[in-house]
Amino acid sequence: MNKNIDFDYFNTLLVQSVGNRVGAIAPTITPSASFGYEDAQQAEGIFAGDVNLPLYARVGNPTNAKLESIVADMEGGLGAIATSSGMGALSMVTTAILGSGDEILCIGGFFGGTYSLVNETMKRFGVSNSFCDVDDYAHIEDRLKSGIKMVIIESVGNPSLRLPKLQEIIDLCNKYETIIVIDNTATPILIRPLTMGADIVVHSSTKNMSGHSSALGGIAVFRAVQEDDKLLNPKYADMHKIVKKMGKKALVAICKKRAMRDMGMSANAFGSFMTMIGLETLALRVERVNKSVEMVADILDTNLPDGVTINHPSLKENPDYEIYKSDFANGCGPLLTIDCGTKIGLLSYSIVSNW
Repeated sequence: MNKNIDFDYFNTLLVQSVGNRVGAIAPTITPSASFGYEDAQQAEGIFAGDVNLPLYARVGNPTNAKLESIVADMEGGLGAIATSSGMGALSMVTTAILGSGDEILCIGGFFGGTYSLVNETMKRFGVSNSFCDVDDYAHIEDRLKSGIKMVIIESVGNPSLRLPKLQEIIDLCNKYETIIVIDNTATPILIRPLTMGADIVVHSSTKNMSGHSSALGGIAVFRAVQEDDKLLNPKYADMHKIVKKMGKKALVAICKKRAMRDMGMSANAFGSFMTMIGLETLALRVERVNKSVEMVADILDTNLPDGVTINHPSLKENPDYEIYKSDFANGCGPLLTIDCGTKIGLLSYSIVSNW
C-alpha cells in the first residue's frame, strides 16, 4: 500500500501546480462573492451545471477551484470541493448522501469533532450509527450486508493511532456497494485512498496541508463515477437522477447540489490561497516530519519515567507495529500520544506546531 513514495515527484508537482508560469507567479485571490454573465444563455448554462464558470461564491470561486484541482491531482481523484473547515467537508459529504433512516458504520477511533457529528448531530436528523474497531471484520461485514449507505474511517486513528488495513476495508465496501469516506488528514501523500478504490477522501487542510496555522479549511476529494457504478444500487435511488445526468462528476454534483448550495460550508478565497502556499512545501514537510516522529517516539520510549507510556506504531511493542512496517513504510503522520497515568489521561502531542 503506497510503499514506494517518490517525494521528489510531489515536490515538483505541487510547486509547479501552485505557481503560474506566465504573469503573476503566485495564485490569484478572487474575493468576489458574485459573478456576472455574458448573456441569459450563459447564465442558464451555469445554473444548470452545463457551463463550467463561477455561479456564486457559496458554491465555489476561481481561487477555490485552483486549490481543488491541485488536491484532486495530488490524491488521484477526479475533482474536489474546498470547504470552510475539515468538519465542513465531512458535514457536506454526510448531509449530501445520508437521510433519516440511514446508518453510518464508524470504524476505529475518531477525532472528537467527527464523533460529535455522527453520534450527536446526525442522530438528531435520524441517521443512526454503529462503531467498531479497525480489525472487527465480523461487525464490518455484518453491517455492510445489512445495506448501510456509508462507512467512515480515519487513515490513522486520532488520537488512538490505530492503523486499519485500508485495502481490505475498501475492498469489502466495494464488494457490498457501499460508499466509503476516508479522513486522510494525518497522511496526505503517504496514503492515497482513491487510488486504492475508495470513494471520497476528506482533509482538514488546516493541518498538514497548509502547515502554518494561518488558514482554516477543509477539502473533500472524489473519484470518477463509472457507468455501472455502485451509486446505481437501489439504496442510493434518491441520487440516481444526478448520477445519470452528471456521469463521472456525479459525486461532486451530489455534494454541491444537496449540501453546499443549501448549507454553505464554503471556503473563502484568502484561506484557499494560503493553503496553496502551504502545499508548496507539503512533500518536504511530510517526509521530514514522519522521519522525526519515529526518532522522537524512540527517544521518549527509552527515557520516560515509570508510569508514563508512549504510544506510536513505530515502537515494536505497539499492537499495530507489523501493519506499520508493511502498510505505512513512509510513516503514519505527525501524531504520537503519551499516557501520563493521571486524571490528565491521554495527552496528544504533535511533532509540528500547527497540529
